[in-house]
Amino acid sequence: MVQTTNISFSRFLFTCMLSAIFAVNIQAEKQDALDNTVRIIKNRGTVYELLKDISEQSGYLFIYDSQIIENDKAVKIAKGAYSLRDAIYLITGNDQLHIDLSGTYILLRLKATQTDENIIRPEEDVGLPEEDIRFTIKGSLYDRQTEEAILFASVHILNTSIGTVTNQEGNFLLNIPDSLQNYSVKFSHIGYESQEITLNLLKNGYVNIGLKPQTVALQEVVVTAVNPEQVLIDMLANRTLNYASEPAFLTSFYREGVEHNDRNIDLAESVLQVYKTGHQKKSDFDQVKLIKKRRIVSRNETDTIFPKIRSGVQSCLILDIVKEMPDFIVPDNETQYKYAYAGKNFIDDRPVHVISFQQKEHFREPLYCGELFIETGNKALVEARLEVNPKLVNKATSSFISKKPMGLTMNLLQAKYIVSYRPSDNGFYYSNHIRGDIRFKIRRKNRLFTSQLHFWFEMATCDIDTKNVKSIPPNERLTTNRIFAETKSTYDKNFWEYFNIILPEENLKHAIIHNLHEVLITE
Repeated sequence: MVQTTNISFSRFLFTCMLSAIFAVNIQAEKQDALDNTVRIIKNRGTVYELLKDISEQSGYLFIYDSQIIENDKAVKIAKGAYSLRDAIYLITGNDQLHIDLSGTYILLRLKATQTDENIIRPEEDVGLPEEDIRFTIKGSLYDRQTEEAILFASVHILNTSIGTVTNQEGNFLLNIPDSLQNYSVKFSHIGYESQEITLNLLKNGYVNIGLKPQTVALQEVVVTAVNPEQVLIDMLANRTLNYASEPAFLTSFYREGVEHNDRNIDLAESVLQVYKTGHQKKSDFDQVKLIKKRRIVSRNETDTIFPKIRSGVQSCLILDIVKEMPDFIVPDNETQYKYAYAGKNFIDDRPVHVISFQQKEHFREPLYCGELFIETGNKALVEARLEVNPKLVNKATSSFISKKPMGLTMNLLQAKYIVSYRPSDNGFYYSNHIRGDIRFKIRRKNRLFTSQLHFWFEMATCDIDTKNVKSIPPNERLTTNRIFAETKSTYDKNFWEYFNIILPEENLKHAIIHNLHEVLITE
């Protein structure tokens, strides 16, 4: 702690002068960095490939909108030495770019004097209350080595409970109160180095952000001897320290869909308020209130015989496995599972143990298999990936169907789930994202060919409130074990403009755009 007593005025002034000089020097260093020399050795390639070479030389990571800078554009330039600034201009072919430096990042964007219809402009804030003024950040996350999309990554505003996850194409969007523009957003996923960026650098723009895979040092692999059962026992023993015992309101985005041969035929999206009881209580005490909902239906006449997804919301409550305690995370002498240590990984730069589990061979009823990711320090479970045993999955068909149309044969092909948790600003871990994918092979009576039916659901926590948390009145509670898509609700188009959601993938976006007129608006 800095002592403020008995400090002379001259010493105080000297301290201020040092601070001022330091600030000036930092700014000068930022400007000088753009004058640093880099060498263009490879004179042919795409814009992405050449910028990647410059990134490796300079140590800076580039952030830019792919609608402004065309990644796949082929470029031919002269080899040689250039300033970092000139190299950027040369590779992108645009010397009017505005270049911002922040930490280890270089943000490329059009100068304010330029106009471009692809740039997202902030909406007019005139007349809005201060707390309602918002801005957006949107973009995509990808693996810096493979260039593949990073799906289900956490996008979280630091020191707040606001967040979302990337979709299956790595895309994300966050609506953020204007008062938080000087906060930082963290992008994280198991197996990658997390990245933090100040929000005002990303404000009202679209950026592509590459995460670097995080490798485990060889000595870590060689000397580690871990008892997987003991890791699980330690995780359970530390539940009270890592997971809240008091109730909380989770504002969640929920979505479920039905696809036939990869064509979406039914999609429901909603905002839910979840009254989440403490980890020691069962899901029967969790309560859900429907805030908003929309449904998009795109069926042919032949689609009407398809069964409907049931209990997707309830499944999300049950998949809070820290609370529900399925048998595969409670090892004992009579367990039906065998465990193995599958190595070490990282989340938010914190090491995690990876524990794999599968059913013992002499058990012939279909059980689960998968991996559990448990932090080595505080013993918190941060992610679980599980599925019904693929070797026996067909035997579980009847467990997933409560009612099906006559003349339809269904066989379960896959039942796969992912569950993740993240710490809130109060230190406790809460459900972050839950996803389930259920696939069937189906055959209609008197039809020669089979087809596939895909049911899926997911829920992402977008905000957490631990103050003034009260049970939801019975008359406002959603019945979670019914067909959610048929739940009545009033559709509000404007509501979706400001709420944080999981961005739809391209096939869902197409369904929403082209079938929005078929949204079921019910009172």
